[in-house]
Amino acid sequence: MEENHGSTKLYVMGFVLSLILTVIPLWLVVQHVFAKGMLTIVITAIAVGQLLIQLFCFMHIKDGEKPRYHAIALVLGAVIVFTIVAGSIWIMTFNSQVH
Repeated sequence: MEENHGSTKLYVMGFVLSLILTVIPLWLVVQHVFAKGMLTIVITAIAVGQLLIQLFCFMHIKDGEKPRYHAIALVLGAVIVFTIVAGSIWIMTFNSQVH
């Protein structure tokens, strides 16, 4: 059984895009280009872009016999992470209100 792991061109392109999407937020923060709220939104958008690059270039989310299972596993992972983060924020918020 032979597996397709992508081409060298795809890996190099993914690596270069990942580097660019890492340097841009650093530059934005160091140069104070945006206000704090806008900077948070821009960095979050860039992070989502980098996540997609990682998924498609390195983790081959669209490849394989059953790519639908990969997507379902990804959604389940996102739900679990969201639950943990939201629950932690909720607990910390109400814990700080105790006198």
